[in-house]
Amino acid sequence: MAESSDSVSVDVEAIYLGGKEHIVRTGRGSVSVIVYGDQDKPALVTYPDLALNHMSCFQGLFFCPEAASLLLHNFCIYHISPPGHELGAVAICPDDPMPSVDDLTDQIIEVLNYFRLGAVMCMGVTAGAYILSTFALKYRERVLGLILVSPLCRPPSWTEWFCNKVMSNLLYFYGMCSLLKDCLLYRYFSKEVRGSAEVPESDIVQACRRLLDERQSINVFRLLQAIDRRPDITEGLKTLKCRTLIFVGENSPFYDEALHMTTKLDRRYCALVEVQACGSMVTEEQPHAMLIPLENFLMGYGMYRPSQYTGSPRSPLSPTCISSELLSPESMGLKLKPIKTRI
Repeated sequence: MAESSDSVSVDVEAIYLGGKEHIVRTGRGSVSVIVYGDQDKPALVTYPDLALNHMSCFQGLFFCPEAASLLLHNFCIYHISPPGHELGAVAICPDDPMPSVDDLTDQIIEVLNYFRLGAVMCMGVTAGAYILSTFALKYRERVLGLILVSPLCRPPSWTEWFCNKVMSNLLYFYGMCSLLKDCLLYRYFSKEVRGSAEVPESDIVQACRRLLDERQSINVFRLLQAIDRRPDITEGLKTLKCRTLIFVGENSPFYDEALHMTTKLDRRYCALVEVQACGSMVTEEQPHAMLIPLENFLMGYGMYRPSQYTGSPRSPLSPTCISSELLSPESMGLKLKPIKTRI
């Protein structure tokens, strides 16, 4: 059954970086939100991909020193987990109604209202990117900008539909089995880091595999059903006026989807960064490739404030040494290895 719309927060001290977990009860179920940083700063809201949470989807980006200087110095981070995907989540009651994409989108507005947030910056990965894009279309005045990683905007292709059906059956009959985890890792990472018979899995893949063991199969099944039934939002994208920065790994199964989405957005407000030798989850596989485009993107809003600490050798940019031409949307993705930019 859907829960009461009265918002109640239970604060639990998190282990990492002094963050706190808030369980926000919405009219469409409870949502875990991990908050990092000073809540007087501008808000950056994140939403992960299927079967992931902030630890398995964003720690590679947020835990590298350069990103900590860039993001944690300038924002208060609100990591929203899909229902039942937070750390230590229990299985959701099978009698509870299946969520839709609209339900997940409306949960976000209730979270923003609970924390008394106005317009926010949004960052999402694949399924999370789709949900935040839908949120931006439905609640335009609450979104400053979108940072999307391997995003979706159309209903599943035949290939994705088939993969989703396979994963649904595995979840239903076998739970979080080894084959299911292999399917999810294929969704997230490139072949180079997934390894082979001769080459072992990389550390990030092994860590992700361990974190997937903690997921409750029924919770993942419910989110997968919602994403599998997503509507086409392509037409709405043409009317979206907030700036959008899209990252996609060239080996992502959703590479074509990201390119398609870029063509449908207003070119004045959109930039695409392709990351070479990378899968869908750029935030984990090649987080350093995101830093300079993110700096330029945030400077375009006047939101980037350089840290008082030593700058990164990979990110020597500062507002005083950047020409105004580099702040245009067309220049937000720099042509710098291992990045190539396609406009």
